[in-house]
Amino acid sequence: MSTRIADRATPSPADRRRRPGGRVLRIVIPALLILVWLVAAGVGGPYFGKVDEVSSNDQTSFLPASADATRVQDRLGDFTSSDALPAVVVMTAERTLTAQDREALTTAVSGLTDVTGVEDGISPLIPAEDGRAAEAFVPIGSSGEVSDVVEQVRERLTEAAPDGVTVHVTGPAGFTADLVGAFAGIDGVLLLVALAAVLVILVIVYRSLLLPVAVLATSMFALCVALLVVWWLAKAGILTLTGQTQGILFILVIGAATDYSLLYTARYREELRSTADKGAATLAAWRSAVEPIAASGGTVIAGLLCLLLSDLNSNKSLGPVAALGIVFAMLAALTLLPALLFAFGRAAYWPRRPVFEPAHEHNAIDPRGLYARVGRLVARRPRAVWIVCVLVLLAGAVGITGLRADGVPQSDLVIGTSDARDGQQALAEHFPGGSGSPASVIVARGDLQKAADTLLANDGVDAVTVTSADSPSGSAPVTERGIGAVGRPGTPAPEPTVADGDVLLQATLTDPADSAAAERTVRALRSDLAGVALIGGETATAIDTNDTSIHDRTLIIPITLAVILVILMLLLRAVVAPVLLILTTVLSFGTALGVSALVFNQVMNLPGADPSVPLFGFVFLVALGIDYNIFLMTRVREESVRHGTRPGILRGLAVTGGVITSAGIVLAATFAALAVIPVLFLLQIAFIVAFGVLLDTFVVRTLLVPALAYDVGPAIWWPHRLSRPAGRHAAVTP
Repeated sequence: MSTRIADRATPSPADRRRRPGGRVLRIVIPALLILVWLVAAGVGGPYFGKVDEVSSNDQTSFLPASADATRVQDRLGDFTSSDALPAVVVMTAERTLTAQDREALTTAVSGLTDVTGVEDGISPLIPAEDGRAAEAFVPIGSSGEVSDVVEQVRERLTEAAPDGVTVHVTGPAGFTADLVGAFAGIDGVLLLVALAAVLVILVIVYRSLLLPVAVLATSMFALCVALLVVWWLAKAGILTLTGQTQGILFILVIGAATDYSLLYTARYREELRSTADKGAATLAAWRSAVEPIAASGGTVIAGLLCLLLSDLNSNKSLGPVAALGIVFAMLAALTLLPALLFAFGRAAYWPRRPVFEPAHEHNAIDPRGLYARVGRLVARRPRAVWIVCVLVLLAGAVGITGLRADGVPQSDLVIGTSDARDGQQALAEHFPGGSGSPASVIVARGDLQKAADTLLANDGVDAVTVTSADSPSGSAPVTERGIGAVGRPGTPAPEPTVADGDVLLQATLTDPADSAAAERTVRALRSDLAGVALIGGETATAIDTNDTSIHDRTLIIPITLAVILVILMLLLRAVVAPVLLILTTVLSFGTALGVSALVFNQVMNLPGADPSVPLFGFVFLVALGIDYNIFLMTRVREESVRHGTRPGILRGLAVTGGVITSAGIVLAATFAALAVIPVLFLLQIAFIVAFGVLLDTFVVRTLLVPALAYDVGPAIWWPHRLSRPAGRHAAVTP
């Protein structure tokens, strides 16, 4: 049997002199690490089924406390005894509804009080003027499972509806149910698709069975522990966990942990070829991988934590949630994976086990390798290569002017079929579009009539009521002639409910609450009632969310760039290289966003994008793109110290090219998996990040950065001593 097989190689004299306890520690420490991760993951695994207990999809709770919509929402309980979420039930027919139809529908609606989760206060059946539709407002308790209650309401009414009558449940409760339903597969389908994609890629890359399992186990254990910590922080109210945050956490941890694992496994393979003992190879690989992994993870964490500057609670919470995920991805890649690979030894790479070769030159470059050949192309025409790359990227970035990221209607958030969206369309055909989702206006009691007159004077307002405990329906109409029923002399007008000297008006809009026309109406009303009233409600919440998102991306993007630039300067001990890396990353992001805009508008025909889409795309692409910069440039710097800058660039590209390509494909595949969740925001993030990562992998890190660095030469390390004449070497081709 060959003595070149490291696990059975003849021990050196130094090995023989090693203390007896050393071998025990080398076995015990990896075993303990595996055991600790196994126990932690075993505890965290069941929390996949408990995420709904601590997650929220209420947009108003995402807004800052200073937003008008938030201030109104916080005070609604002062005027009403219920914080129920209104469901608008719309019943339509192609014919005029008969008296028997209306009677059957009235009975069905009034019987909804038997449904658990439906609160008292169901409105009477309200027929449409055209006689072909009717609506009713059903209050649904916000503390329960809204989606389950909505589904029961829909089923009960559909069963009781006369022939030819179609039932829809829309309004805030209906759209919430649709959104919850869209996220229902996030911990099942999403994980399976992402893990399957990663497994296939790893098997193709390594042509091994055991190594992909070890890498996937590392990713899943990291995700289980991250979810455990995040769940308890959300339970304690420290973090806000939403469906989209949960999906991004899953994908980010799997992708990042796999990337870091790929870097370590590549280093471990190198060491096994030149080192006989697998323990020594493990230690050497760990020492080589810890700096780039820690630096990459630290950079991503710093970029994500910049989201803490956001005024939107959903964005603010995503930063620490995702950062925690990256922390556990790093820890798993630097502790669990080395322990697993130490336990497996060379068998981890079977059937292509790395063989110990005493004559093998450490870090030798195979001149026949793909990236060695790419390096020779870069060395021959560096300036031509980077100029062509820049021109191509700039051409793609032109499309960014067509990106419509100023918000989308709530009815378009869910992709595919949506009963709430169908109901909203039916509602707009037969009733004022804003029925069931009025604008809530809080004014001082003395300004009630003045505010009502202003509201009624706007063509976008159909009707105005004031909340009144004295009224059987809980509210009383307000006209230009005052409160109460007009034309009924002798009937005393109900007294409005007063809280801290204020009253609550409800303005029914003529347009759907999530439409651009409704937003224009609310903005005009806010201008007309500035200093007099606070305006909240569904439309106001959408306005405040979009405005805050635009403010956030204007603030956070430059700060994130500055933070990452400083980290790169400290890591590379240079100024020029980090500046160039940041510029290439920004250019790559611009191209990804420009191409995405063309695809969204011309191919997918999407209705637009949320203002936070560019911000999230930027944070993920820049932070993750810098990962590959760090993988490449830390190795280039290491090789430059030994061989000189230009040879070091070519050697670094040849050694890391395969790792970066594999990591990029894995990360793109995991983010692309987000598209299986039928939510517009996640679909757009999936495409932007997946395309951007592939662009980074195959163009920016493979051609643009090496060519630019090669053209600049040793000056790229300025002011480090590598940039000085004494540190320069003649260019050689590996």
